[in-house]
Amino acid sequence: MQPQTNQAKKTSLFAMIKEDFATPVRKDPALKSRLELFFNYPGLIALVHYRIAHVLYQKKWRLLSRIIMGWTQFLTNIDIHPAAQIGRRVFIDHGIGVVIGETAIVGDDVTIYQGVSLGGVSLARAKRHPTLESGVVVGAGAKVLGDILIGQNAKIGANSVVIKDVPAECTAVGIPARIIPPRTNDEYKEKATKNALDSAEKDFSPESSEQTQDCCKALSSGTSVPLPDVSKNAFLYLLERIEILEQEKAMQGTLLECQEAQQALQELKQRLDERYGKYIQAFKNA
Repeated sequence: MQPQTNQAKKTSLFAMIKEDFATPVRKDPALKSRLELFFNYPGLIALVHYRIAHVLYQKKWRLLSRIIMGWTQFLTNIDIHPAAQIGRRVFIDHGIGVVIGETAIVGDDVTIYQGVSLGGVSLARAKRHPTLESGVVVGAGAKVLGDILIGQNAKIGANSVVIKDVPAECTAVGIPARIIPPRTNDEYKEKATKNALDSAEKDFSPESSEQTQDCCKALSSGTSVPLPDVSKNAFLYLLERIEILEQEKAMQGTLLECQEAQQALQELKQRLDERYGKYIQAFKNA
């Protein structure tokens, strides 16, 4: 991160603000007119005010810089501390509720969505906020807390709570966030194929080739492998249960003594038990 900070210092304030105005044009397809930048992009307004306040803060005009950002918070509902270090071409999309703490470091080409907090978990007067390297994307509502490092081009899922480092190119999702490593296309196809075959062998009977074909079609179309169909297993179980009840009723009386009928009924009950086992297994795998 230090080289980016030095690069930001060498770039003039006017050049950085010019890049800030060009970033939404490049990143937001909803933008139809440059006039909208002044009325519909609070993240841009907050970022421009931050650029000015940050320069003042570095020149020891700290009270004035805090006043500027306090007014900005009132206008945009975005809270950025003037001491934070924010790189070039940063895009704060929608922006409502974004909080960037005093010791946070944000690299170049970072995208931050609404409701994101780059917060601290310590009261110490030291580095206590996260560092985001270049190209990071932070989803709406995510909380990135503490002096942690989010690696280059990493992605933070919406509403995730991140409390540990995220390696470059990885994705963090969940509460607390778990790390999902990147995959190449070949690795993804190999893993998806293995999952498809395992699912077909484990969850579907040999005679149920239609389910296996659906699984392979989903794989070839690029969609995710379907999970076991709990509703279908339940429906088949109920159908076979009804069939057994009907046969038991029909066997009352004279047919009750028929050994062949009793054997057929026993086979139906055994098949029903197998169907019930698959029904329960589908619940476990869903």
